[in-house]
Amino acid sequence: MDRLRQFKHSFEHAFRGLVYVFKNEKNFQNEVAIGFLVVLAMFYFHIRESEVLVLVLVIMTVLIMEVLNTIMERVVDILRPRIHPYAKLIKDLMAATVLLSSILAVIVGLIIFLPYIFAKFM
Repeated sequence: MDRLRQFKHSFEHAFRGLVYVFKNEKNFQNEVAIGFLVVLAMFYFHIRESEVLVLVLVIMTVLIMEVLNTIMERVVDILRPRIHPYAKLIKDLMAATVLLSSILAVIVGLIIFLPYIFAKFM
């Protein structure tokens, strides 16, 4: 029973972190909204299960990278609050990881959805 209680507490901490990032990070909110639109498009176009899996993976990758970006920003602010040029560089590098994962998601989305879009509307 003690393990179950520990698991419950761990889940509560994780959920609190997720609520924090959703409430406080506009980019995360935007990415969740875009991910939701992609999920709606999955249903609309009745895409294959393997394509659903790939799209879910890239959506989650972008969200995970955004959470990691938020973590690094907070850590850098604690250690070197906006003084050292490396603090800015670290934040820029983390933002670049989010950008790269977002570009990957767009490319994957286009590869998957364009044939369905052309078949439906062309």
